[in-house]
Amino acid sequence: MTQPTIPDNPTSLSITTLNPDFPRACSPSPALQDAATAEPAMQGSSSPQPDQQSHSFIRNDNRHHKLNEPAATAPISTGQVHRIPSKPKNGPDPPRRQSSASTAASRRSARLLRRGTNASRVDYEIPDAYANLDELAAASPIQNPDEASLFRFRSLEDARRDERAYDIERRASLLGPRGPLETTAEEGVGKEVRNETSGVSKFTTQLYTHCYLILFSMLGTLARLGLQNLTEYPGAPVIFGVLWANFGGSLVMGFLAEDRMLFLYEWGTPTYDRKVSRAREQEIGSGSDSLNIDLDAAKKAHVAIKKTIPLYIGLSTGFCGSFTSFSSFIRDVFLAMSNDLVSPDVDDSPTGRSGGFSFMAMVSVILTTVCLSVSALFIGAHLAIAVEPMTPSLPYQFMRKFLDRLAVPVSIGGWITVIILAVVPPHARWRGDALLALAFAPIGCLARFYAAIYLNGRIISFPLGTFVANIAGTAVLGVCWDVAHLPVGGVLGCQVLKGVQDGFCGCLTTVSTWVAELAALRRGHAYVYGIASVGVALAILIPVMGGLRWSLGFEATHC
Repeated sequence: MTQPTIPDNPTSLSITTLNPDFPRACSPSPALQDAATAEPAMQGSSSPQPDQQSHSFIRNDNRHHKLNEPAATAPISTGQVHRIPSKPKNGPDPPRRQSSASTAASRRSARLLRRGTNASRVDYEIPDAYANLDELAAASPIQNPDEASLFRFRSLEDARRDERAYDIERRASLLGPRGPLETTAEEGVGKEVRNETSGVSKFTTQLYTHCYLILFSMLGTLARLGLQNLTEYPGAPVIFGVLWANFGGSLVMGFLAEDRMLFLYEWGTPTYDRKVSRAREQEIGSGSDSLNIDLDAAKKAHVAIKKTIPLYIGLSTGFCGSFTSFSSFIRDVFLAMSNDLVSPDVDDSPTGRSGGFSFMAMVSVILTTVCLSVSALFIGAHLAIAVEPMTPSLPYQFMRKFLDRLAVPVSIGGWITVIILAVVPPHARWRGDALLALAFAPIGCLARFYAAIYLNGRIISFPLGTFVANIAGTAVLGVCWDVAHLPVGGVLGCQVLKGVQDGFCGCLTTVSTWVAELAALRRGHAYVYGIASVGVALAILIPVMGGLRWSLGFEATHC
């Protein structure tokens, strides 16, 4: 009796059937990863049947139990199903069209397979709470990259429900009717396999993640301040400079969410790239039988694995979140409404205008910022799809063994250096322009990170953590703005207040994550969340900043 064909990558038995948008639900066990990096030559060995093989994988890792449950199935495929030719049961091999392209593709696949097999894996133990980060939980902006006629939209609410169902199911599997389940012999073998692999502990993973957040929060703040200075010039068509920072950060967020190449090697095995290469070989080959390869499921599994990497969390949550600023956006909305938003080349106070014109100015700032930021998210995703063949990939060993370890001294040392320079600056102007903002930036970024971890999962249809961070940062900015525009204090106090506004408030609040949530939520929930965020933030700034503006007026700052 002929044995059925076994897929070259057994990881697809578990990854593609689990929730594809969450790190915890899609992270295969080390036993699965060993199977994924093994040589695919199985015809001569006594391999188990497909269903038996998948159940043996399930027993070795309790995170992959009950794969046939409806809550754990993958979404409907949105891409095309490619078929890989296989040998007929009897007779010679089917004829193939020999070409240089097929030869190059075969050599490249073999090279990638050897590289993934010989690599020393370093697996991250991601804390469960990281799944509440909406930069990780939300699906990619482009859920139908192949432009199929029918596809299923996966909302952020769906992802949250699947995450909760996964948590309940996992707790039920870990606890029996009389307490924790006893470990069977097969489970013990699985634990031994996991212990033999080179892994990163939960503490080390958190250390890498926090160091990346510190480093990229300072880089994002520096990029925002630099872009604001570049876009504020005489005769500028847009006089609120933070607009371009919000546009740029949202564009980078969309690119990172849709990209498939930067973190191609996943856990050392380029699974997605190998499946793409095999599908392309099908175009020049033929066969009587075929094996279905669902590239869309491979893409979703790759995205889920990518979101467990600390470097990706640092780029999306740290850099993009700090590059954009929701509090500065709401401040510009209030200044437009109060007729205090003037062009850089205008020295005199603005002329008076009616309340109707002020309302139009307020609406124009809101619509311009929101529409450009949301469009930038999708432009970044389209750009990632367009340049995918040309996008380089980070080497696995370089990222795991070098970048992660280098981020610890660079981030901590850089933050300490910035604080020392802020206390004793080479030039007094540097303190107010950038140094104090960079010193306060990591505090705001880490506060937003923990707010998302502990609050975003509480309400499925309303990201509470991002909402609280944006509202709190806007309130702090309003208070600092008022104190800085009072006729009291000196240059140093003004510089500290400016650093809190640009650094702490700018990194505590975010537009990139906000627009990613708006794009991922269902339509009605997205409008409620967006209007509530802008409305509540503006309702706080009106009494805070308006009380001073319409009583004593804003005085010129000392810095």
